Amino acid sequence: MRRETQNVLLILLGGALVKIAVNGDYLRYVKPAQQPWIIAGGVVMLVLGTVAILRDLVAARAAAKAAALESETAGHEASEGHDHVDDGHGHAHSARSAWLLVVPVLAVFLVAPPALGADSVTRTTARVPQSAATTSAAAFPPLPAGKVVELAMNEVVTRAGWDSSGTMNGRTIGMSGFVVHEGSTTLLARLVISCCAADAAPVTVHLKGGAADRFPSDTWLRVTGQVVPGTANENNSYTPDFVPATVERIDEPKDPYEY
Repeated sequence: MRRETQNVLLILLGGALVKIAVNGDYLRYVKPAQQPWIIAGGVVMLVLGTVAILRDLVAARAAAKAAALESETAGHEASEGHDHVDDGHGHAHSARSAWLLVVPVLAVFLVAPPALGADSVTRTTARVPQSAATTSAAAFPPLPAGKVVELAMNEVVTRAGWDSSGTMNGRTIGMSGFVVHEGSTTLLARLVISCCAADAAPVTVHLKGGAADRFPSDTWLRVTGQVVPGTANENNSYTPDFVPATVERIDEPKDPYEY
C-alpha cells in the first residue's frame, strides 16, 4: 500500500472515531466509560495522518527543487521517459486495490449499524450478569417509596431470582426494553454489557396477558406492572413472569444497553 493511501486511511479512521464518540453512536459498540479513550485514539490518528501528509508534501517539494537544480546543471542530455517506464504489469491496478481499503472506513464514518436486538436474544440463552449469577439468595435492600418504582431490567431479573426478602412483591415496577417473540411467548429484553457489544448478554422478562403480543420484535416498550413471585429460576434461565398494567411504545433510547 502506498504511503498516501495509508495516510488517508489513518485520517478517515481517526475522523470516524471522533464522529461516533461525539454524536453518541459509540454507545452501540461500547459502554459510556470508553468515550474518552475513543476520542483520544481518534485525535491521535488524525494528528499522525496530518503530520505524515504534511511531511510528505515538504519532502516532495524539496525533491522537486533538487531535481530542477540538477537538471539545470547537468543539461538535458538524457531523453525523457527512460527513467520511469511504465512496464504495464499492474502498478495502477495495485494502487486501485489498496484504495478499496477505504470502503470499510467510509462505511463506519457514514453508516451507523443498529444496536444488537431481538436476534441476539433468540440466539443466546438469557441469563443474568455474572456478578449476580455467582450470588446465592440474599436479602436485597428495600425499594424506594412511590406508586411506580423505575428499575433497570437487570435489577428486576436479579431481584426476581435471588431476593429472599421479596422486596418486589406487590410493588408496581416500571422498566423499558425491546420485544422478542419466541414461539407463542412474548418477552421484554435488554442486553447487558461489561465492556463492549461483543460480550453482550440478554436479560428478559415474560410479558403475560397478551397486551404486548401485537408489537413486532425489536419494538421498544415502556411497561409498568408487577413481577409474579417465584417465577424466576434456573429452569427458565431466570426469566420472571411480568403482568403489565400499562404498555407504551417508545423510541429506542440513545444508549440501548445496560451495564
